[in-house]
Amino acid sequence: MKLDRRHFMTVSATTFGTPFVAQLREATAQTGTRAPIAPPGLPPDAGLFEGFEAKWVRTRGADIFLRHGGDGPPLLLLHGNPQTHACWHKMAGPLASRFHVVAADLRGYGDSVGPTDGGPEHVNYSFRTMAQDQVDVMAALGHDRFFLAGHDRGARTAHRLALDHPDRVRGLALLDILPTRYVWDHASREWALNSWHWSFMAQPDEMFERMIAAIPAREFVLRHLGRSGKPAFFDDRAFAEYVRCFTPKTIHGSCEDYRAAAGIDLEHDETDRQAGRRIAAPTLVMWGRRSHTGRFYGGDLVSIWREGAREVTGGPLDTGHYLAEEAPQAVVEAFERHFV
Repeated sequence: MKLDRRHFMTVSATTFGTPFVAQLREATAQTGTRAPIAPPGLPPDAGLFEGFEAKWVRTRGADIFLRHGGDGPPLLLLHGNPQTHACWHKMAGPLASRFHVVAADLRGYGDSVGPTDGGPEHVNYSFRTMAQDQVDVMAALGHDRFFLAGHDRGARTAHRLALDHPDRVRGLALLDILPTRYVWDHASREWALNSWHWSFMAQPDEMFERMIAAIPAREFVLRHLGRSGKPAFFDDRAFAEYVRCFTPKTIHGSCEDYRAAAGIDLEHDETDRQAGRRIAAPTLVMWGRRSHTGRFYGGDLVSIWREGAREVTGGPLDTGHYLAEEAPQAVVEAFERHFV
C-alpha cells in the first residue's frame, strides 16, 4: 500500500491535533542567523577515540564539535539520529592507520550547536546547510578535497554535499539510506508504522518537541536504537554519549532536520532531478538486510542509486540499521577497498 507524502503528513498532523502548515519565522535564513555560542571548553571524553584530538570549529551558522586523528588522505564521517560522532568509535582507530579521520557532530546533534531558529522553511537545518557546515569544517582542518561517508541523517547530508560540492568529494559512501525523495515517494503503510519518527518529528508545532522532552532521554534513545532494549553490539560508553547529548537542544535540532526533510530538502532534490544533476564521485552504498531500508525497500538498491549517481557499487550486510557498530570490520574493509 503506497501513501502520498503530502496526504500522509496532513493526516498525521490532524491526528496529533495540529494542522501541517509552513512555518515562516522572522529570523533570516542561514547567511543571517548566528548560532548560539558553544559551551566553553571541550565535552567530556568517554574514551572512545584514543589518540584523537577534540576540536570546535565555528562555521557560518553553527559551532561544530569533532574528533580527528590518523595519517593519510582525509576521510569525513557523519553520524545519524539519535546518535553522535561516537557511532564511529569501532571504526575510527582501524581507519586512522590509513586516513586522517574526522568524525563530526552534525549541527544540532551531539555537542554541536546550531541556530535556535530554523529559518524560513527550516532552511537552517536543511541538508544543504548541514553539508556546508562540513565543508567549512574540512577547510578549517586544511582539507579542500576529502573522502566522505555517512550513516542515516549523516548519509543524507553527505548525499547533498556530494551534489552541491562535487569538486570537494573524492569518494562517497552511504550507509543504510535511499534518497530522501525516493523514500517519501514510495512510502508504504508498513514503512510509516515502523519509521513513525519521520512524520512525528517533522510536525511544525513545538508541542511535539515538548512531548519528546517529557520522555526520559534514555528511554527515547532506546526506542530508536533497539525498540525492545539496547542491542548487545552497542558499547555502553557510546550509548551513554547518545543519552547525554539528547537534550532540548538536540531535540529541537533533530526535529528541525526532519521538518526540512519533509519540505525544502525535497525541493532541492527536485531541482537537481529536473536539471539532470547526479553524484559525480564514485559511490559505495551499503545497507542492512534487517534494517527498514532492507525490509521495506529491499532488492537491488544499487540500481535505485544509479538513477542519481554516475558510478555506484555496494550491497547488503547481514545487519540491522547500525552497520558501523554491528559489523564494523566489514564496513572498514569496504571503505578501504572503496576509498583509493
